[in-house]
Formats: sequence, structure tokens, C-alpha cells
Amino acid sequence: MLSLRISASSGVPVYLQLEQQIKQAIASGVLHAGDPLPSTRRTAADLRINPNTVARAFQNLEREGVIRTVPGGGTFVASLTALGPGLLKAEKLRRLRPLVAQLAVEASQLRFSSADLHKLLDFELQELEQSRLSHIPPSTSDSPEGDQ
Repeated sequence: MLSLRISASSGVPVYLQLEQQIKQAIASGVLHAGDPLPSTRRTAADLRINPNTVARAFQNLEREGVIRTVPGGGTFVASLTALGPGLLKAEKLRRLRPLVAQLAVEASQLRFSSADLHKLLDFELQELEQSRLSHIPPSTSDSPEGDQ
């Protein structure tokens, strides 16, 4: 189930928080291709934010191919091919480069070495993979216990 939370003190615009959380939910396996998203009005009411803010986040996600809207039918997570392998390498780089640049600046200011930054990134990727695996039902995992 999708659980969205907004932090007024984070310094990150609300629409970006929504975009990031939805992308994270997809990346971690909480949301899958075809899963419905709550309506703009429902999301705005639940989070006590302006519906236009939710609409902006959804429009950005749709433009990126992360979600798709069916007129009169709702908003859904796009097909997995649209989320990953279907994106051209240049598009993937375009989306990641600003994030990596920001990370590099922050790491430099904090005097992180390149090796430490690589270790941190590897750790976070492993955590993401573990999070994905924890959302796989036990009957589909490799071990009888479900690796949980």
C-alpha cells in the first residue's frame, strides 16, 4: 500500500516530495506496473495539500513515463518497460546527472572521499534491493521462508 508523507520542514517542494516518494515506491516494489494511484483529490485531501500540487506532481511523473492517466479511468503506474529498459540511455543519464552532480557537491563539501562515496552508494543500492526482495510474496522467492 502506498503511504505518502509530506515534510514541511524538509526544504524540498511538496510536488517533488510526492514525485520522489512515488518513484521510490515503484523502485522498492511497493507499487507495480498497472497499480492504481489514488486520485488527485483523494491524495490532496489525505495529505492536506492543494490539489494543484498533486496535479503538478502527477503531470511531471506522466511526462517522465512513470505513470499514465486514463481519462475517466484513473492514474496507474506505467508498464515496467516504460520505467526502465524502454528508456533510452540518454534519457536515463538526463534524469540522473543532476542528482549525481548534487550528490558530488554535497560529498565534496562534507569531505567524503571518492571511495567512501562509492561505498555509500553501494550500500544504498543493496538496501534498495533488499527492500525489493522483502516485498516479494514468500511463494515466489527462492527460499521457503521468503528471505525475510
